[in-house]
Amino acid sequence: MAGAIIENMSTKKLCIVGGILLVFQVIAFLVGGLIAPSPTTAVPYMSVKCIDVRKNHHKTKWLMPWGPNHCEKLKDFDEAVSRQIEANDIVFAVHIPLPSKEMSPWFQFMLFIMQLDIAFKMDNDLKENAEITLDVSLAYRDDMFDDWEEIAHAIEIRKLKCTFGSPKTLESEGRHYDCDYLPFMEIGSVAHKYYLINIRLPVNERKGINVGIGEIRDIRLMGIHQNGGFTKVWFAMKTFLTPSILIIMVWYWRRITLMTRAPVLLEKVIFALGISMTFINIPVEWFSIGFDWTWMLLFGDIRQGIFYAMLLSFWIIFCGEHMMDQNERNHLLGYWKQVGPIAVGSFCLFIFDMCERGVQLKNPFYSIWTTEVGTELAMAFIIVAGICLCLYFLFLCFMVFQVFRNISGKQSSLPAMSKARRLHYEGLIFRFKFLMLITLACAAMTVIFFIVSQVTEGHWKWGDITIQVNSAFFTGIYGMWNLYVFALMFLYAPSHKNYGEDQSNGDLGVNSGEELQLTTTITHVDGPTEVYKLARKEAQE
Repeated sequence: MAGAIIENMSTKKLCIVGGILLVFQVIAFLVGGLIAPSPTTAVPYMSVKCIDVRKNHHKTKWLMPWGPNHCEKLKDFDEAVSRQIEANDIVFAVHIPLPSKEMSPWFQFMLFIMQLDIAFKMDNDLKENAEITLDVSLAYRDDMFDDWEEIAHAIEIRKLKCTFGSPKTLESEGRHYDCDYLPFMEIGSVAHKYYLINIRLPVNERKGINVGIGEIRDIRLMGIHQNGGFTKVWFAMKTFLTPSILIIMVWYWRRITLMTRAPVLLEKVIFALGISMTFINIPVEWFSIGFDWTWMLLFGDIRQGIFYAMLLSFWIIFCGEHMMDQNERNHLLGYWKQVGPIAVGSFCLFIFDMCERGVQLKNPFYSIWTTEVGTELAMAFIIVAGICLCLYFLFLCFMVFQVFRNISGKQSSLPAMSKARRLHYEGLIFRFKFLMLITLACAAMTVIFFIVSQVTEGHWKWGDITIQVNSAFFTGIYGMWNLYVFALMFLYAPSHKNYGEDQSNGDLGVNSGEELQLTTTITHVDGPTEVYKLARKEAQE
C-alpha cells in the first residue's frame, strides 16, 4: 500500500516537469514539420559530351558544358564515329549547379551518384562483371569569369551491375541496359559557388581498360545536398540546446560535489552522457559557413558515435546499479563483459568510417565499396559491429530480466523491512520503472518516426498546411534525446540537503548493515536523488 501511495504521489510531483518536457518535445517536432523545409534536395544533371583533341589532355583547360566559353559539343556517338573522333578525345562535362544558380555553404555537403546509359550492340556487348575506369577531375570557382581551380583528380574503377530484359538479338540493338546506380563523389563542405566535373573514359585495348563495357550513350549524375533552410533551423536548434544541456550539467555536477561522499559510478556515467550530448550540440557547424572544412561529415559521425556508445553504456550500468543484490558494482571493471562489446563495436565502426570518409578528405571520388578487398573489409567491420550489438542487447535483456525478478522478490518482503530500507527499495523500484518507461517511449518514437519518414513521400498536406515529415523526424528525435539527457540529470541529481535531525538513522531504525546497503547505490543517506526525495516526502505525508 505504501509503495502504491509513493508511486502515485511521486508521479503527481513529476507531472509539472513531465509537462514542460512534453511541450518542448512537441515544439521540436513542429519546428521541423512546419518551419524547416525538407532536409535534402536531389538535383539531376545530364553530362555534355565535349571534344578534346589536344595531345596532353591532363594539362589542358577545363571543358565547360555551357556558357560563353563552352566546349565543342557532340550530339551523340554516331556523330563522333562520322567525324572519326576517338573515345579518348571525348570528355563528359557537368557544371554544378544548373545555369543561373549558385551553390551555398548552407548546403553543407554534396553527394553524387552516377547512372550510365548503356546501349546494347551485337559487336560491342557488355561483358559479365565488367569494370569501367573513370578519369575524373573536380574544380571550383567563385566568379563566372575566374579561372577554374582544381580540387581533386583521380582514376577510379567502378563495377557495372546491369541487366537486359530482352533477348540479345539484332532487333534489340539500341535498347538500354538497366544498370544500378554507382557511387561517384562526396564532399563534406560547399564552400564555393560553382563546381565543374570533367569525366573521361580512357580506352586501352592492350591493357583491357574500358573494353567490354558496352556502348555508353550518356552519363547522368544525381546530386544531393542539404537544404539551406533546414541547415539554418538545425543550427538554431543546436545553438539553443547547447546552453540548456550545459547549464543542467553544471548544476548536476555541483549537486554531486556538495556531497560528503565521492561520486558513485552511475552519477559519473550520467555526467559523461551529458558531456557527450553537449559535444553533439556545440554548433561548430557555424564555422563551416566561412571555412572550407571538408572534415565536418567525419567529425559529425565521431560525435554521434561517442554519444551512442555512452547511451548504451549508461543503460547497462543503470540496470546493474538497480540489481538490488549484495554484489559491489560501483566500478567500471564490474561491467567489462557488457561494456566490452560496445567498445569493440564502436571501434569497428570508427575504422570503417575512417576508411570511407577519412580517405574522401583527400579523394572525394573514393568509395570503399568499389573493390573486392574494400567490400570484404567493410563487411567484416560491419558484421563484427553487428555481432557486438547483438551481444550487447542479449546482456541488456538479461540484466533487465534480473532486475524485474529482483523487484518482484523485494516487493513481497517490503512490509517486513525497516522504514529506511523499505523507502530505499521503493525509491529504487519506482525510478527504475520510470526510466524504463521513458527509455522505451524514446526508443519507440525513434523507430516509429524513422519508419514513417521512409514510407511516406516526405511531407503531409492538410489543407493549406504542409508538414515536412523527414524534417520533423530529424528535429524531433534530436530534441527528444536532448530532453532525455536533461531529465536524467534533473531527476537523478543528489539533493544538497540532509534528511534533518528528526530523520536521523536512529529515528528511522537503520542499523549499520542497512546504512552500508544504502551507500551501495545512488540513494546515499547523505543525499537522495530528486526522484527518491519526492517519493520519500510523499510517504511521510
